[in-house]
Amino acid sequence: MHRRIIPLTLLACLAVAESAWSAGLESISNRQATTGLKDALLQGAEKAVSTLGAQDGFLGNDAVKIPLPPAIEKVESGLKLMGMGKQADELVVGMNHAAEMAVQEATPILVDSVKKMSVKDAKGILTGGDDAATQYFRKTTSAELTDKFLPIVQKMTARLQLAGQYNELASQGSRFGLVKPEDANIDSYVTRKALDGLFLTIGEEEKRIRSNPASAATSIAKQVFDALGK
Repeated sequence: MHRRIIPLTLLACLAVAESAWSAGLESISNRQATTGLKDALLQGAEKAVSTLGAQDGFLGNDAVKIPLPPAIEKVESGLKLMGMGKQADELVVGMNHAAEMAVQEATPILVDSVKKMSVKDAKGILTGGDDAATQYFRKTTSAELTDKFLPIVQKMTARLQLAGQYNELASQGSRFGLVKPEDANIDSYVTRKALDGLFLTIGEEEKRIRSNPASAATSIAKQVFDALGK
């Protein structure tokens, strides 16, 4: 009997190249689906960065505006009673502007994450929940974005008059369990909130594209998300 030998590379391709990732994607190849998804991810990431990195991108948006932590807000009331309300307000404004400056540097990291996406990653995102792409970004970029954001935030908060007082008060509050340990330093707090705001905004853009494929920037992205919704 003649024995057929199938190259390992062909086996690998057959294993990956499923003709349909979901019922609605039957007519779209893996390559098309991956390309369309990457286009949509880049669109969402760039839109989020441009929105949040603009003047008052954080401060003017209640969904992402960075407040003082709840325990510190109680202290803020005390500061106002002592005639330091203006400085407390300046602290909030400064924190949000620091986040805006940091987010402006996010695009290359997000783009690199999209470029490195595997077919398996793409399949998981397309067949996952409404925030699957956002969670992919959070998983693959959080550490690098933190390293990128932190020195920018540090440079900005160093100019704030009450930054030192924040750290002192938050550190005390942390010891008594009133302030989360990750919020006990103003630079760490602002960096974390900047990341939260970025991923929240990316998530909103992802939901918009999923619910309205026509809003996708490229034709292949529109085709993929339109098929996904069927």
